[in-house]
Amino acid sequence: MVFLLLVAIVFNYWLLAGLFFLITLFGLWEFYSIFTTEAVHPQRLFGTIGGILLYMTSIVVFRVDIPDLPVNPSFIPILLAIPLFFLPFVFEIYRRKPQPLVNVAITITGILYIALPLALLNMMNGEEVVRFWKLPVVLTGFFILTWIYDTGAYLFGKRFGKHELFKRISPKKTWEGTIAGAVLTLLASVGLYFLAPDISLPDWIIFSILIILFGSFGDLAESLFKRSFNIKDSGSILPGHGGILDRFDSIFISVPFVFLYLVLRNLI
Repeated sequence: MVFLLLVAIVFNYWLLAGLFFLITLFGLWEFYSIFTTEAVHPQRLFGTIGGILLYMTSIVVFRVDIPDLPVNPSFIPILLAIPLFFLPFVFEIYRRKPQPLVNVAITITGILYIALPLALLNMMNGEEVVRFWKLPVVLTGFFILTWIYDTGAYLFGKRFGKHELFKRISPKKTWEGTIAGAVLTLLASVGLYFLAPDISLPDWIIFSILIILFGSFGDLAESLFKRSFNIKDSGSILPGHGGILDRFDSIFISVPFVFLYLVLRNLI
């Protein structure tokens, strides 16, 4: 997965956008499959199509020049989100399924939890972003720091971990692993500053802190989902890794916070 993402980032914008598209598609379908039970019936088809439409607008806004638009292109995702978040209430009226409010809530949650973060990731690869060796610095740095944190926390925790981080949700995660992963990530952010000094050192450090904090929450949130349904993996589409949600859980919650910081700092 690291290899695929790096090749896509290096090779071509459209290749990366296509990879994010597939992750969005399979991630949404996987999410709704997990939450569909005898008692709960989210609007799987609408949620998947709606999420894909939201993701596709990130491409339209940042890479496709559409003349004579009646609105600022940056407003398109916001305008599209309005019906996406309210149409499920209308559709649920005609479905005759139990627990209608739960069905609507899960349908909207799937779009917010999966499609929106991946759309924001795609927006980090705009034409005007800071680049190093033709690589989008912020997007590449985001993945590098995320991988270092996840890998460091896993390896160090497996070898030296003794104190459980959150036993109720994920008993295998430890404080030792989390702290080690955080230290490695902070050190890596300093290294990235020397490679790409166009992004200031404080920005790199805050960037890494957001990834550490909200990446951990993303991992725990997905563990909570799986534990509530008593399943080990969210799917089997990625051999050796489980499902899309298993592989990308740490980014789904961290991306919105990182993106907001980058916008406020005018870094994208």
